[in-house]
Amino acid sequence: MRKYHDEEWGVPEHDGRVLWETLMLEGFQAGLSWSIILNRRDAFREAFKGFDPEVVAKFTKRDVARLVKNPGIIRSRAKIEATIGGARAYLAMAEAGEDFGKFAWSFVDGKQIRNDSGVLPAKSALSEKISVALKKRGFKFVGPVIVYAWMQAVGLVDDHTPKCFRKIQTKKIGHR
Repeated sequence: MRKYHDEEWGVPEHDGRVLWETLMLEGFQAGLSWSIILNRRDAFREAFKGFDPEVVAKFTKRDVARLVKNPGIIRSRAKIEATIGGARAYLAMAEAGEDFGKFAWSFVDGKQIRNDSGVLPAKSALSEKISVALKKRGFKFVGPVIVYAWMQAVGLVDDHTPKCFRKIQTKKIGHR
């Protein structure tokens, strides 16, 4: 967890595919601890073929049955099916000319929001807005709490506490 915090959490990510992968993993995390997902991330990547949306979107009922039996991942049929649907939604956005990375960053005008309060909310008005937009596009397991955790993970918001060494490092990135 320390390595994840020190090297990944809160670092602005702009690659649409990586943003989508992280959102899908956050969906699997619902009701569980992030450490469970993080410890199984490699197994998830293997099971979901590197989180390649083109491949995952073609998964069939047979693939769902295979994944439900995979002890390396969270074997929730609903979350597995949501990930397959998420791949299809991601591709539908691309087909419509909507880049997932640009979509995500459009909610913060392209700049990371800096939270200097030291208070870490479970959700925000912005995560509620993004949740609605994602659901409108066909995504599932994207409620405001999941979306806020994703926003933190991919650096849309910097929620490092004021005394955290990462807060000092991220000042150089350029926040709003």
